[in-house]
Amino acid sequence: MRNIHTLFAGWLLALFCLATNAHAQASTGTDINLDSADNGLLVISYHDIRDDVVRHGDPDLYAVSTQNFAAHLDWLSTHGYHPVSLSQLIEASRGGKPLPPQPVLLTFDDGLRSVYTKVFPLLRAYNYPALIAVITDYVEMAPGRSIDYGYRPFASDDFLTWPQIREMQASGLIEVASHTDNLHHGVQSNPQGNSTPAVITRIYDPAAAAYETPQAYEQRIRDDLARSVQRITDNTGTKPRAIVWPYAAYNSFTNELAAQLGMDVSFDLEGRSTPVTSNLGGLARLLMVDNPTVVSLARELRRDIELQNVRALQIDLDMVYDDDPQQQARNLDALIERVKQVGPSHVYLQAFADPDGNGSADALYFPNRHLPMRADLFNRVAWQLKTRADVKVYAWLPVLGYELKDPAIREALKIQSPESDGIFRLDFTRPEARQIIKDIYADLAINSYFEGLLFHDDAYLRDTELTQLPAEGEDGARTRALIDFTLELRDAAQRWRPKLATVRNLYAQPVLEPQSSAWFAQRLDLFNHAYTHTALMAMPWMEGSRHPERWLDRLVDAVRVQDPNFNSTLFELQTLDWRTGKPIPGEQLRALVRRLQARGVKHMGWYPDDFIADRPALKDARAAMSVRNFPYVEK
Repeated sequence: MRNIHTLFAGWLLALFCLATNAHAQASTGTDINLDSADNGLLVISYHDIRDDVVRHGDPDLYAVSTQNFAAHLDWLSTHGYHPVSLSQLIEASRGGKPLPPQPVLLTFDDGLRSVYTKVFPLLRAYNYPALIAVITDYVEMAPGRSIDYGYRPFASDDFLTWPQIREMQASGLIEVASHTDNLHHGVQSNPQGNSTPAVITRIYDPAAAAYETPQAYEQRIRDDLARSVQRITDNTGTKPRAIVWPYAAYNSFTNELAAQLGMDVSFDLEGRSTPVTSNLGGLARLLMVDNPTVVSLARELRRDIELQNVRALQIDLDMVYDDDPQQQARNLDALIERVKQVGPSHVYLQAFADPDGNGSADALYFPNRHLPMRADLFNRVAWQLKTRADVKVYAWLPVLGYELKDPAIREALKIQSPESDGIFRLDFTRPEARQIIKDIYADLAINSYFEGLLFHDDAYLRDTELTQLPAEGEDGARTRALIDFTLELRDAAQRWRPKLATVRNLYAQPVLEPQSSAWFAQRLDLFNHAYTHTALMAMPWMEGSRHPERWLDRLVDAVRVQDPNFNSTLFELQTLDWRTGKPIPGEQLRALVRRLQARGVKHMGWYPDDFIADRPALKDARAAMSVRNFPYVEK
């Protein structure tokens, strides 16, 4: 996998940053610690290997010098790592001979000529097997043809030939994987003209003002993969058993298409290692960036990823939206600049429209089957935040609060509550409502880029509602019922956006007064087991406290009982006193953040972040919510 268009440099670099993420969500809802030191197979992703790579700042961000690459092999060999081949991996996954301790698989993306001239001799010297992923349309390019490879055009001399591939394969050290035939590029993904990876994008046709149909999308991907498999088979005599997705962009659907063509193994770039199971789809890889020395490699492999803390801004997309396209563009630029200057790790981005502020969705910001689309905006903003501001974007959506436009259907499917207040919510025990909400999550993932989900604070149940469900009880039956539904929603989205992290809002009262959990169907211990993080609404002014510091101290003490090391609980502060409409002073917010840090809290965020009015002020936001080592203004 290699950055052909300069446009995608941010995509790959951000994926390298994502490889440091502490957790990825498993299908059961439990966390997998992606740490190569004690958890499965380490896969390292290389691209070009050259003699003349600049130590730092080479125009080719993904090139590694021959000297550094040889040092990597030497270090791995002398520090207990055991090289394995794709064949060994597949055998182990099927219950055959297990892999040796600390197994490592080397992969080389794009089929560059240096794999033959620089890499292959070193692999033979160290007796290291490897996997090369070739873009079959680029092998033996026609004379005069060139490809935009980011920092310069690449021509036929830059890529492997089939005779070279056959020679390496005949050595027994090299196996060939597909990197698609010709899907290593971007396509238009929305009306505003953003370009995103071809494998995961339903192409937007501006002339027809329409998106690619599901049938056309499937046929385009299937045809390309079939061509790639056929070309590899015809030229090497062996069908490929693995696919390395361009830009690490794929979904469960494309994995299924690849598997139908015999490629049961697939690779991405999310995490440092992967446990070896019978499912080899979406194996993590560690991407080599900026010509790392052996010291840098060792540091990365030994780094404690549990120390990676979250700083999150929760953003109202309603503030970006404007009827005037020019004003909307200015609003988006203001958001991007604000996030770049603050430097958080995450943005929780609203994907639904709530102009009346009642907590439920009146419309959505992406194409979907069930609610009006206020504007086709979420994908554009999420992609801009990812590529221009270098943050992880989580889609923030209601769990139950969708105001369907047909009054009769809305009335029939709503939770019939004896309470007069609260957020409008659909009855998730009704199959029709359940399917509608799952469709919405699937449509979000089909049409948008994001890395996680934030489940909105509408997911509560009072003990007077849906009385057909079991009582809460000590086992938290009603809490578990809602959790199970949110994980179904995650799975619906995850078919189109794999390895999604999950965060769910939790009211403070069930933590401070555990007996009140029956009134909310929410429990911190169950949330922390089910989700990547729990976004605890640490909002003393919203709770009517006259002494915010004391109130937060009580909350920290209560959380510590359930989460002693604060690994799973994110404290979400408020920046606005909604009772008075006045902002919380920036210095006070900074003092609260310092107070939480002193008590051991690791993960924090706040809401709202007003990027239009610069509230909280940039200097306060940067001091409180930046993950940079030196969060100061660059002069």
